[in-house]
Amino acid sequence: MFAIDDGSPFPLGATWDGKGVNFALFSAHASKVELCLFEATGLREIHRIPLPCLTEQVWHGYLEGVYPGQLYGYRVHGPYEPHNGHRFNPNKLLIDPYARQLSGRVRWHDALFGYRFGSARADLTFDRRDSARLMPKAVVGNPAHHWGADAPPGTRWKDTVIYEAHVKGLTQLRTELPQPLRGTYEALGHPLILEHLVRLGITTVELMPIQAFVDDRFVTEKGLRNYWGYSTLAYFAPEPRYHGSAGTDGLRAAIHALHDAGIEVILDVVYNHTAEGNELGPTLSLRGIDNAVYYKLSPHDRRHCWDATGTGNSLNLSHPRVLQLVMDSLRHWVNSYHVDGFRFDLAATLLRDPYDVSDHAGFLQAIRQDPTLSKVKLIAEPWDVGHEGYRLGGFPPGFSEWNDRFRDTVRSFWRGDPGKLPALGDALAGSALCFRPSGRHPWASINYVCSHDGFTLQDLVSYDRRHNGANGENNQDGHSHNLSWNCGVEGPSDDPDIIALRARQKRNMIATVLLSQGTPMLLMGDELSRTQNGNNNAYAQDNETSWLAWDDDGGDRAMIDFMRRTIALRKRFEAFRRRNFYSGRATNGLKDVYWLAPEGREMTESDWDEDLRRTLGVQFGNDAPDAVRFLLLLNAAPEEVSFSLPEEFGDGRWIPVLDSATPDGSPAADAAPLTPADPLVLGARSLQLFQHAPTEEDEDAPPAPDALRH
Repeated sequence: MFAIDDGSPFPLGATWDGKGVNFALFSAHASKVELCLFEATGLREIHRIPLPCLTEQVWHGYLEGVYPGQLYGYRVHGPYEPHNGHRFNPNKLLIDPYARQLSGRVRWHDALFGYRFGSARADLTFDRRDSARLMPKAVVGNPAHHWGADAPPGTRWKDTVIYEAHVKGLTQLRTELPQPLRGTYEALGHPLILEHLVRLGITTVELMPIQAFVDDRFVTEKGLRNYWGYSTLAYFAPEPRYHGSAGTDGLRAAIHALHDAGIEVILDVVYNHTAEGNELGPTLSLRGIDNAVYYKLSPHDRRHCWDATGTGNSLNLSHPRVLQLVMDSLRHWVNSYHVDGFRFDLAATLLRDPYDVSDHAGFLQAIRQDPTLSKVKLIAEPWDVGHEGYRLGGFPPGFSEWNDRFRDTVRSFWRGDPGKLPALGDALAGSALCFRPSGRHPWASINYVCSHDGFTLQDLVSYDRRHNGANGENNQDGHSHNLSWNCGVEGPSDDPDIIALRARQKRNMIATVLLSQGTPMLLMGDELSRTQNGNNNAYAQDNETSWLAWDDDGGDRAMIDFMRRTIALRKRFEAFRRRNFYSGRATNGLKDVYWLAPEGREMTESDWDEDLRRTLGVQFGNDAPDAVRFLLLLNAAPEEVSFSLPEEFGDGRWIPVLDSATPDGSPAADAAPLTPADPLVLGARSLQLFQHAPTEEDEDAPPAPDALRH
């Protein structure tokens, strides 16, 4: 019933031209490729058509009369030689790596494996069962979409405030949203969600993985689901479980709405590994298309996968066709969905060329010269679990990096750990020791104290230990080194003193993130004191453990106002958003930064070396373009500290503008200006920010940030 022509070897994937569809699939070692078409339910295969042409290792054919919405998959023939890295098995239906949409989900069964699962000879056997009924199907897409006047915000790095969020987790429990909308892409663009993000001051939403992924078998066998999404199946297709009535256009509409609100969208992407696991994993896509090309194999025994990710496999970006897959996927999300950037999971794996991390890896060279991708925001998670895989500070200009040293320093300092002042000073200054050598700017440091991986902010101050029993792994999963402090009681407490201390500790850490040089990142729900009940690895908790309970503020509703106030200060004044690192040099008689001891002098080397010193002042903004200067005082000691200013700071007064000792951060009503003649008693475990008032006649505090004038 179809007119079959040779078609074209490019573009890869299924491309509709108004009359039919061109199908093209790369496989260097296949002997035959069959295109399988399915009826609308995806259960019955209705046509099996060999692709007629092979051009430069691309199998291709054109079918007239096929239209968008058609379900399809591939069966790929070739040698089944595990010792040579080949695992072709035409009995297994395979997902097109370039599929733009998927229909259905993986239904776990032994027939999904290319070998006889459970056999004593393991993957050296061959399984002849058809897997088609168990597999999702690729969907021929319609490339036409009218974006209208969508304009990406183009927020400068130095002005960026990131909010890490989960599509479903952010919207599932927002009761004001229509029920069918909750947990969908479309909900991201609802006015209620936009209003919350805008009022908070967010400029950029970083979405956890939305590329189509799999509920891993070991997860489903425990009655759980893959919530985080770090188990990718298709790099071009949005995850179907978040589709609303508008399908993939719902995602486009949400991104358009976020852009209209001035908010960028960054995608967390997983190009370091796939859902197929190691050599004993299932055959779902790349493994059956050309295992020896798509995955890094052991240099000693090509039967086994080489793994730097801890998931069983590592994608082989050393091969030009695999690198092309990644680059084409990235451009697809920018061009077809207008995303504004990417956060690369376990990005060190992308630099392994072939096995060792290389500063000249093809991925780096390709992305930096690409006319599309070189213009979007690029964030690296700068490590993997392989040899020399920790690469913080090791990415080139053009990349920012998740800074776990900042996270650990801030947690440790506010917990009261000794000897943390030198690391804290570097963190406050943008982690220059890490990022200046590569010629980058302070915004290269993505500063955070909480992310999806680990405790929420509420749990960070409520638990000393992980409580991951619900994951079904005997509480052995997740980090054991959390640098958390429960403030005296493990878990929830009714003690007002503990509640107040926890709230202040949260404000201390969030203020440190937002007032440091670099790019701040906040975790979804920390503004509402979201708790996971001590679970620091909620990867499989697709339930109320992970979802944001909008109506449950943990007794700390003022946290939203504190975050808004602090973000507004950051966005209003240049001193918090430097383009360059501090130099310590004087301009107009003042150095760009002063590090102050509470005794009323600049810090000395011996001061920095005192392990039990837990109080620090930093005066900065002296070279800010808007000429507004600030003084930040931090005290992690369990007792109050008297803080004096050096005499040379006597050219005016310092007016309090932020105080972590108050619920919303507003200075106390009786707070007096700070001068060298009037020492300040800085409360235990607290932080205060002062703005300089140049003249003594100025009796009023500096005006409140615009966002709080109401």
